[in-house]
Amino acid sequence: MSSQPYYLQGSRFTVKMNSVIGWLARHGLSLAGTAELSVRGRKSGKMQRVPVNPHTYEGAQYLISARGHSQWVRNMRAAGGGELRVGRKVRPFTVVEVPDSEKTAVLRTYLERWGWEVNQYFKGVTAKSSDDELLAAAPDHPVFRITVDA
Repeated sequence: MSSQPYYLQGSRFTVKMNSVIGWLARHGLSLAGTAELSVRGRKSGKMQRVPVNPHTYEGAQYLISARGHSQWVRNMRAAGGGELRVGRKVRPFTVVEVPDSEKTAVLRTYLERWGWEVNQYFKGVTAKSSDDELLAAAPDHPVFRITVDA
């Protein structure tokens, strides 16, 4: 068993597509609900940007890292929040990381909504997987509940 947390690095094509999707969101065009996340880098102190799929479940909003413990996740843990942008609309927010034991329903609904895009990062787990399978996948996929600042 690896001591390193799960992280699946994007291919060159995926990285290029993410930069295009982020650029579109930054300029006001959200594809299927995407937004651009900005979070302060824990080492550089500079704002780092990445496209994300904000997810709503039972009235709360979440950010889920399909690829695992990525740099934006590590930065988010250090910063405690960031900004979501679509065009000129910028929403600053704070986060609380959701414990693995509470992720099952959020992950299931996320996979129902975004599975067409992210199933490949979940090692065979889908929206139709059992609660036990989703719970087993939970440690590999950080989930943050966001609260938009007033």
